[in-house]
Amino acid sequence: MRVLGIDPGLTRCGLGVVEGAPGRPLRMLAVGVVQTPADLPTALRLCEIERAVETWLDRHRPDAVAVERVFSQHNVRTVMGTAQASGIAMVVAARRGLPVALHTPSEVKAAVSGSGRADKAQIGVMVTRLLRLESVPKPADAADALALAICHLWRGAAQARIDAAVSAASSVNRTAPAGRTTP
Repeated sequence: MRVLGIDPGLTRCGLGVVEGAPGRPLRMLAVGVVQTPADLPTALRLCEIERAVETWLDRHRPDAVAVERVFSQHNVRTVMGTAQASGIAMVVAARRGLPVALHTPSEVKAAVSGSGRADKAQIGVMVTRLLRLESVPKPADAADALALAICHLWRGAAQARIDAAVSAASSVNRTAPAGRTTP
C-alpha cells in the first residue's frame, strides 16, 4: 500500500509518501514541504497548496491519503490556516476517489514512537529509523508528513480489516433468513 501523508499548514505543508504494509519494511518514496509566502492572500496560498497536492497525487499515485486532524491551538489564526490547508488536501483527494483518513497528533506519535507524548525530535528520529534514512527529514513538517503515512499504514490497515469484518457481519445478518416457526 502507498500512502501520501499530509501535515497541513498554510505557511508550510508537509508531504510524504511511504509504501509498505504491517509487518513488512517501509520505504519512503518522496518527502517535501510546500511553502507559501505570508504576504500572499490566503486564497492564493490555498491555490498553491492545492496545485502541489494535485502534483503529488499525479506523480506518486497513492492508494490513500492521511491528513493530520486539526486540533485546537492557542493561536486561532494558526489553527484556521491549518484547517483551511487540511480541507484543501481532503477535497483534492476525495475528488479523485481516494480514501482520506484523519489521524490526531497523539495517534501519530503513539504509532511511530510508542508514546503519544513524543516531541518533534523523537518523531524525527523514529521516522529516520523506521524508513532507514541517513538523516532526519527537515523541516519537522516533512518528518511529520512521513509519520502520518506510517501511522496510516499501520493503524489504517488494522482499521480497514475491522471495518471489513463489521461490514461482512452486517451483510450476513441482513441476508440471513428469519427463524422459522412450526405450525
